[in-house]
Amino acid sequence: MTISSADLIDYQRCPIHQSAPARDALIGRVRADLDRDGCAVIKGFLTPAGIAALASEAEGVADKGHRSFNRTNVYFTKDDPDLPADDPRRQFFDRSNAFVPADNFPKDGPLRRVHDSPGFDAFIKDCLQETEFYRYADPLADVIVNLAEEGNGFPWHFDTNNFTVTIAIQNAEEGGAFEYAPNIRKGDENFEEVARVLNGTSDKVKVLHLEPGDLQIFRGRYSLHRVAPLKGPRPRYVAIFSYVSAPNMVGAPERTLQLYGRTLPIHHERAGQRADAFID
Repeated sequence: MTISSADLIDYQRCPIHQSAPARDALIGRVRADLDRDGCAVIKGFLTPAGIAALASEAEGVADKGHRSFNRTNVYFTKDDPDLPADDPRRQFFDRSNAFVPADNFPKDGPLRRVHDSPGFDAFIKDCLQETEFYRYADPLADVIVNLAEEGNGFPWHFDTNNFTVTIAIQNAEEGGAFEYAPNIRKGDENFEEVARVLNGTSDKVKVLHLEPGDLQIFRGRYSLHRVAPLKGPRPRYVAIFSYVSAPNMVGAPERTLQLYGRTLPIHHERAGQRADAFID
């Protein structure tokens, strides 16, 4: 029997699919959290069956994840020796992580059934209050799973897309906290505060512990963030649903190659087509 979105999403707790006071109240709370620091969490968005289904699907394609071990700055750009040595664009950190590209998740699978569930996109749009709101058009990155194993962590970075929706699927035994500096790039690059986050002197950093089934809405284009290193043999799985503020946007070829180990013709055809001038 094919699993339905009603089996996966706890509509009693999160009535995203129908117009009702409970939905309005949920949106109001999410909006308040987003206004405050660009991040909101909906606890228990998935049912226990939904958590199990997404975990099973993630486990089944974990070997398709592109594992990379390199050094990167927060912008995923190359070193620029013309800049001062302490400029954040010249601060590089070890990164060991893996992403399972979107083309490994079929339309009838549980992950895409959540994404395509009634009211999902409209709910996210209403929460974000975005007038320009589109699914990420990147065929490798619109719906993905991040997997991280012991010792791995995703160091400080900004997201390429303006806002990201994630669902925690499975946690490691220890570690894996989500740490972020809210909205420090809202308006300009703010290199001074970025540098303080990197050297551990910023008072802007918040720490968030997500549980399986929690849905997070995050404006990662503007908030510097990272995942803390993990401990234990159990991998951490997080589903990522990406949205952007302009149609037909895809990742830059260089960054796509870093994250997924390959590019497609569309990445080169649409290179440089962004709605803002921020460094990636």
